[in-house]
Amino acid sequence: MNLQPPHTLYTERRARLAALLGPGGIAIVPTAPERQRNRDNDHLYRHDSYFYYLTGFSEPNAWLVLTGEGQATLFCQPKDMEREIWDGYRLGPQAAPHALGVDAALPVTELDAQLPRLLENRSTVWFPFAIHSGLEGRVAGWLERVRARVRYGALCPAQQQDLCSLLDEMRLIKDAHEQDTMRRAARISAGAHVRAMQTCARLLREGQDVREYHLDAELLHEFRRHGSQHPAYGAIVAAGANACVLHYRADAAPVRNGDLVLIDAGCELGGYASDITRTFPANGRFSGPQRALYDIVLASQEAAVAATRPGARFTDPHDAAVRVLAQGMLDVGLLDRAKVGGLDDVIEKRAYFAFYMHRTGHWLGMDVHDCGAYAEPSQLGEVSERRDPLSNELILNRPSRLLKPGMVLTIEPGLYVRPAPGVPEAFHHIGIRIEDDAIVTPQGCELISRDVPVQADAIEALMKA
Repeated sequence: MNLQPPHTLYTERRARLAALLGPGGIAIVPTAPERQRNRDNDHLYRHDSYFYYLTGFSEPNAWLVLTGEGQATLFCQPKDMEREIWDGYRLGPQAAPHALGVDAALPVTELDAQLPRLLENRSTVWFPFAIHSGLEGRVAGWLERVRARVRYGALCPAQQQDLCSLLDEMRLIKDAHEQDTMRRAARISAGAHVRAMQTCARLLREGQDVREYHLDAELLHEFRRHGSQHPAYGAIVAAGANACVLHYRADAAPVRNGDLVLIDAGCELGGYASDITRTFPANGRFSGPQRALYDIVLASQEAAVAATRPGARFTDPHDAAVRVLAQGMLDVGLLDRAKVGGLDDVIEKRAYFAFYMHRTGHWLGMDVHDCGAYAEPSQLGEVSERRDPLSNELILNRPSRLLKPGMVLTIEPGLYVRPAPGVPEAFHHIGIRIEDDAIVTPQGCELISRDVPVQADAIEALMKA
């Protein structure tokens, strides 16, 4: 399975960025460092997303320098046969220009010597702010060496700008290659969810002990079996009351007959994340209260999907989901009309927040919570004020982002019911979330993660199989 596009894709991205830097601009982009896990043992390496977006290069200890005129220089690890015996193959500076389409490549050992020269006579230096520890200090050191040469006629960049502001906008719209990779990642993740559902029901039918980590193992097996390099994030596998903990991690809790199980898990493929959540009955059959709340969450997701289309605001799917969820809370008695009023009162006062406390989606791409502004850039000056009805905090509102074809976001409403006075006992400890990945299309949106069923009847049929 070939996941690597031709280097012309990265060349085109660098050209687009260079045009944004302008004449006299220069960008410095490091990849992620290797990180020690414990003594003599590193964490599994994962490249920096910005760096990979511009190079397609996944080795550690590498830097890209790009000028506004489009000159791309890569600094990478030199060939070293002894180290390659221990750590693996290195591309090396000699092969990098042909393999990656950059104009020049140098050993990373020359970075400190070469950067002041490359920065000379530039007007603006761009680099990612607040992401790489110590980067600001290194840039300052290189600029100081440029200033030391002003008596010889060298000019030092007068401005420093955050490169993320440019790259975030570029990354927000996914090209055809990115969309195809994300579809494949979603298919793999959907298959992993199917495997976990069926395994759970089978083991319980056989009378075996089932733990959250058993289901986590099924997910990981399916990810790797289909070529995924990593999980996109630590999987949430939450049985019973654990599903009411939003960022719970798969642990050793037993999965009991009659429990609901919430799994939020997705793989990374070719540098791109997927992000799927399904909630299912451990034994394959929803109880009456479980089904009642599940159908409310599913209806809210359907409303959010219908609101996800070009020209809509990023907040529109959330608003649509909240109306359905709030009405459902009133209908089943999670909220007492005598205390909270009608639907509009519930929304205005945020009374639903006790059972639904997160947004309905986020950007998805190379990072599971991908980059990109949530406010509309063309309307940043349109600011209004409001007081949060729960915290009384003053909040500045700006118009939400307008959705465009090629944007990718999650749609993930939920309900989380903890025991509390006035909350019907039949719903205690039920946590439900349903999450799918959506590509905005010219007509609406494409759900790329529906290879795992979402309707309650379809889930029961799948688990019975």
